[in-house]
Amino acid sequence: MELRLNIDYNQIMNLIWQLPSKDLEKLANVLQNELSSKKKISKKKLQEIILSAPTWSESDYKEYREARKQINKSRLV
Repeated sequence: MELRLNIDYNQIMNLIWQLPSKDLEKLANVLQNELSSKKKISKKKLQEIILSAPTWSESDYKEYREARKQINKSRLV
């Protein structure tokens, strides 16, 4: 079962401030843990993307450098 509420930010904040102090602390800890775990996940995803990115072989890079030299020579200064 899914419950959907259509409330705005201010209403949520008013509800939060009505919680007892112990529950406020629990909520703060849960939110902090959720935020830190999402940061870790996004760092992992970024690392995976970087590590799975295509790389140039030495011959590809050499061809690129040679082509770049030719382009730079052909420019009018």
